[in-house]
Parts: sequence; C-alpha cells; structure tokens
Amino acid sequence: MEQKIAVVCGSTQGIGKAIAFELARQGIRVVLVGRNEDGLRTVHQELSALYGSQPMPLKADFSRPNEVKLAIETWIGQGNQAQILINNSGGPKSGPIVDADPSEFLAAFNQHLIGNHIMTQALVPGMKASGFGRIINIISTSVKQPLSNLGVSNTIRGAVANWSKTMANELGPFGITVNNILPGATQTGRLEEIAKVRAEKTGETIEEIFNDMGQESPMKRIAQPEEIASAAAFLASEAAGYINGVNLPVDGGRTKSL
Repeated sequence: MEQKIAVVCGSTQGIGKAIAFELARQGIRVVLVGRNEDGLRTVHQELSALYGSQPMPLKADFSRPNEVKLAIETWIGQGNQAQILINNSGGPKSGPIVDADPSEFLAAFNQHLIGNHIMTQALVPGMKASGFGRIINIISTSVKQPLSNLGVSNTIRGAVANWSKTMANELGPFGITVNNILPGATQTGRLEEIAKVRAEKTGETIEEIFNDMGQESPMKRIAQPEEIASAAAFLASEAAGYINGVNLPVDGGRTKSL
C-alpha cells in the first residue's frame, strides 16, 4: 500500500506539532506548514531523526491568504498530493465581543475559514484521485458552548464548523471525510497567552489559572496536546471511514451540551 501523506498546518508548536509527530509515528509522511521558518526547520529535523526522512516543510502565514495559496499550489505543481489535511491555526486574541474592532473579525475569518478553504480546494482533487481523503479541522468547544472573553474566536469558530459540515456533505461521495476536533483547555502557547491576559487583570498566577481551568472539567485537569493528536490520528485513519461531518469535543467532558 502506498504511504499516505499528511499536510499539517500550524505544526511548529502545540496541537499541530503533536499531531505531526503522532501521524509520523504511525508511518504517515508529514508535510509541515507554518510561518516560522526556524521552527519548521527544527521540527522537520526532529521528525526526520525519529521517523525517517520527511518531505520538506512549507512556509506560509495564514494571516496572508495569498501566501498560503501560492505555497500549496506551488507544492502541488511540483507533482505532490496528500490524502490527509489537518487545518490548524492559532486563535484570535481574547477579549469581550463588544470591544472587538470589526477588523478583528475580518482578520480571523481570513486566517481560519479562508485559509482552511484554500488548503482544502487545493488538495481535494488529489484526494479524489486517490479515492481517500481525510480533512480534520482543529477548532474549539466554543462551537457547542461559547467561551467567556473569547468573542471573536467564538464567532469565527462557528463559521468554520458550518463550512466544514457543508464540505462533509459535498465530499462524502468521493470517500473524503471532513470532521472537526473541538479541544478543551489544552497545555499550549495559546492557552498561556489567554492565561497571561487574565493574570494581568486578576493578579492570579498562571499556575492558579491553569488549575482553575482544569477544575471546569470532570477530569479535573487540562489536556495535553498529545491527547488531541490521538483523536486526530484516529479520524485520519481508514478505521474512521464512516465518521463524517462531526464535531468531536476532546475536553474531558467539560462541555455541558451533547
């Protein structure tokens, strides 16, 4: 069987990096995508040392859709294709929705929905040709339950979830599944940024804030990126071939809705 290739966005840190390592561990060749050239080089070297030579990474800043489009189309133009796409990008800054400038919504829409759309449009033809495709979007539990002080993020995540469900309906007949993973509070740089903003306002320590976040889950802790990666790897597998169009919370049971 021909070795599968996965394109993993936002793969120099956090959840994206953990997914890249888990997929590579399972024998999938991983194309790293990110904006930090040094970070890409470092993770590429780490992956190749552990799991054998990996394809060269793609440098692209998802806040610049035209740059993303050029990067992925150039890669495909070189005769490449992938069967797995992980759409993942850093979230918008925190803050109440009433205080958000309209430009923040536009920037987040471009980074998340338009970025996802560009990557998907570019890679779907190859997936159709392979008769196999997995598109996995890393979003947020705010799709099911809006999170406090994340006004712009809550709004954009909902748009991405509905875009994804529509894609799932259209691509299912071609053997391509489209699913969303909704991480809860996870030990990443993104969570640290949110915690720092809160700490400045409340005087709490980062450790106290993380502990408080963990208490919101029945598991009484926050998640590790590797736990999100395990869910993504399953959805990327052949075993998940009849799972399509779902929002999968990986939050230890924190989300109150079904």
